[in-house]
Amino acid sequence: MGIKSVFGANLKYYRKKRDLSQEELSEQVGITPKHLSTIETGAAFVSADLLERLTKRLEVSASALFYSVKEKSIDDSMLTTIDQIIDRESTRAAESIKLQIRIEQNSTSEPPLKKGRRK
Repeated sequence: MGIKSVFGANLKYYRKKRDLSQEELSEQVGITPKHLSTIETGAAFVSADLLERLTKRLEVSASALFYSVKEKSIDDSMLTTIDQIIDRESTRAAESIKLQIRIEQNSTSEPPLKKGRRK
């Protein structure tokens, strides 16, 4: 896959991720929908100025648009799963630590005085 095709596929991915049509994005960055279509299909490429407008509007880095989709990557759903695992394990760790503290506090506290006889 060539650089123009990689760029175009990524541009289309991020446009759709932002729930934008070709018409909406092209209007917002000052090009025609036909021009955007030719970029997304890899038939044309962007100028530096257009690249800057696209990255600002899509809120992505320029490098994200040049990243090869054939490379192994972590997508948003994977990041969400990772965040969920971190949250779950953090909660478990906190509960385990609290339990250990309670156990240690109980084992080091002096036994209560018995009521009744005094010596």
